[in-house]
Amino acid sequence: MELSQLRTFSVVARTLNFTRAAERLHLTQSAVSHQIRTLEQELGEPLFIRGKQGVRLSRAGQAVLEQAARILDAADELKELASGRRGPLRGEVKVAAATQAFVHLFAPFFESFMRANPGVELSFRSTPTTDQTVSDINSGVADVGFASLPVYSPGLKVDRLFEDELVLVVGHTHRLAGLELASLDDLRREPLILLERGASIRRATDRFFREVGIEPSLALESNDTYFIKLMVERGMGISLLPAWAVGHEVAWGWLSRLRIEGHRLRREVAAISLRRFQPAATRAFLELLLKRRDELQELARGEVGG
Repeated sequence: MELSQLRTFSVVARTLNFTRAAERLHLTQSAVSHQIRTLEQELGEPLFIRGKQGVRLSRAGQAVLEQAARILDAADELKELASGRRGPLRGEVKVAAATQAFVHLFAPFFESFMRANPGVELSFRSTPTTDQTVSDINSGVADVGFASLPVYSPGLKVDRLFEDELVLVVGHTHRLAGLELASLDDLRREPLILLERGASIRRATDRFFREVGIEPSLALESNDTYFIKLMVERGMGISLLPAWAVGHEVAWGWLSRLRIEGHRLRREVAAISLRRFQPAATRAFLELLLKRRDELQELARGEVGG
């Protein structure tokens, strides 16, 4: 039994797709299939159940996956220990989050990390929903993800980063523009432009509407924050968005933001990663974010100076 076989098995087990596993491992599909067959022969048990609907882990495969993760983690830790982490960090860190979070919040920290660690390749994957971010971490597509809490997955390590607030956003000529507070009746009367279902922001707004007994009148839905802001600016409706997502537009006078009387729509946002041994580059990336949580919290307030 070889470590390479266990690594191949782990990728196939997390993707449940031999073709995608081969692409991720930079191998041919036949090479992946051969390694899995050889491993099954050595263990004397089928690790996957193959059918018309695809493949799934067998009971033996589920048990082997847990042990394989421990073996591979130990091997990686031993390799790092032997190297003594001499010289600059090297490797790759794959990050998953919503596009607007990359642009408005995390870009300065990514730049700092890349400048300090030129030997580490930092790659980004835009995810439309929290569920997709969690799935990407669990399947190994990403190493670190950003998501609003709660996140339900026992295999994940969750590091709280900051708290943000959803605010009511209206165009600069809207009747509510310039006010500090809007009422629930204002929300009932106005057409709403919201992110598509599944997005963490949409989950928070839907939960709020249920709590206050409002059936929102939807003008449109979109997965593009910039499009939503443009439609709000043009008077097509109002929206609920994080304060940090509209800071510049408010500062430029294109949009106005208000709180809802008697309510604060706050969320907690965390960095999520696998609860297991992490390569040095991934650990260093997470350490940078945790050290600079105060700066992230300041950005999350959405106040733009100058």
